[in-house]
Amino acid sequence: MKIGAMYSHLNGFEWIQYHQKGMWSEMEQIITDINAEEYRTKISKEKTMKGKMLFSPTDLNQRMKTDFEELDWFESRTNYWVTDDYNLITKTMHLKEGEQKKLIQEAGKIPIKSYNQTDFVKNRIAIEVQFGKYSFIAYDLFVKHLAFYVGDTIDVGIEILPMKTMQSEMSSGPGYYEGALYDLARQGRGVPAVPLVLIGIQP
Repeated sequence: MKIGAMYSHLNGFEWIQYHQKGMWSEMEQIITDINAEEYRTKISKEKTMKGKMLFSPTDLNQRMKTDFEELDWFESRTNYWVTDDYNLITKTMHLKEGEQKKLIQEAGKIPIKSYNQTDFVKNRIAIEVQFGKYSFIAYDLFVKHLAFYVGDTIDVGIEILPMKTMQSEMSSGPGYYEGALYDLARQGRGVPAVPLVLIGIQP
């Protein structure tokens, strides 16, 4: 596969090139080492293309997971506590996990445990490979990457998506680069407030 398009939000790509250029090279190598045709393994049951062999998002995702982990990119998870009081949440969100729970309980509220998880993190760069439903992309861009950035776990988030030409030949109809780019652009240049790199891949 190859990178068909890229967008740098708040100088995310420039930060990587200056601070962690080797990490970009690793990611690019993982993408280019994959022959997408080997993962055209799903027989379509959809009316418009019944019987057609399509790319399998699940198989592609598993291959990328294996390749990233071989280069020491691993899942990261951040736990935190929430409650129904906005003002209280704004006071607790920057505290350590145990302190969050304690403060919520002291305020007479019920603490609810939650978490954010990202696919791969290494050297303060997070990567999400998103071959899932379209709504997951918005969550990655506007919630997940931002949460890890605000929590001082990462400096840049990378979102890897199929280009429309590839997405149209995938079995589950996931989101695609061009649509995500539009969603990002219509929010304005400063939203979300986290440096990002949006990457569109194709065979």
